Parts: sequence; C-alpha cells; structure tokens
Amino acid sequence: MIVFDASTLILLAKAELLERFLQDFPGQITIPKEVERECCGATKSLDALLIRKAINEKRIRVNELKNRKLRDRIEDDFPVGTGEAEAIALALSLNADLVAIDDKHGINACKLLGISFTTAINILLRMHEKGLIEKEEALFNLEALERHGRYKAEIVKDARGKLEVR
Repeated sequence: MIVFDASTLILLAKAELLERFLQDFPGQITIPKEVERECCGATKSLDALLIRKAINEKRIRVNELKNRKLRDRIEDDFPVGTGEAEAIALALSLNADLVAIDDKHGINACKLLGISFTTAINILLRMHEKGLIEKEEALFNLEALERHGRYKAEIVKDARGKLEVR
C-alpha cells in the first residue's frame, strides 16, 4: 500500500503520469481526507479532475484518519502542513509500505520516523525502468515535473542522466 500526499499526486497528474501509474500499480493507493481536500477542493483544474475521477472510480481510496493525536504530534514536531501530517500519520496507522511525498519537510519527517518514501521523480524513473515509458516521453514528463515541482537542479540533472543512460 502507498499513501500519497497531495504534492506527489498533483505532480503525477500535471506531468501526465497519474493514469499510467494507476493502471500499472498492483497494490492499494490511499490518501487521507485532507489530501483529497487539497487535491480536489474548490478547483476545477485538469489535475484536480483527474484525481477526482480516480477517487470516484475507487482506484484511489480515501481513508479517514482516526488517530488525530498522531497527526497533531507530527505537525508539532515537524514543519509540515496538515495534508503531509495526515499522510504520514495514515501511513503509520495503516502500516503502509511507502509514502509518496515531494515536500522537503515531509521527506525529512519520513526519514526521521523510519518510513519508506518515494517522490514523483522516483516514480517516473521506476516507470521508465519497467518499460512503461520510453526515454523521450520520460524526458518530457521530467520537464513537466521540473516545471511544476520544487526540485533542486541537481535532483533533476541526476534523473535526466539516469533516463539518458537507458
């Protein structure tokens, strides 16, 4: 099971990777209610509509976080927003395999809490490794992630290098 934070879900949608990821991933994908609100709240953007469609089709499951004290403690201990805190707390509560998160502080929280995590760029690289995306398309998707994400230049450069080699 992967618990997604809003940042990674939105980035995958904006980079035109979400649909293919959902088709290929054999496990359960879940988000807390706060992440649903952050992704699909009032906006009618294409990424919000794609995420809402996946939720309606039950390809992304929305779970209510029952342990709000854990969320509050994560928010107190780390400089993360409510969505990140709920995603991390839900992952801990459900004993998830992985948290998909692109927020720097959320990643640091996962590291300190011993939670395995991934990012949108890592998902792209894995999809390319599995042969789901050809190199040219993967480079196009990486440009979209760079444009919409807040990645350090060296992270994008490293990812580009990995895509160029294959």
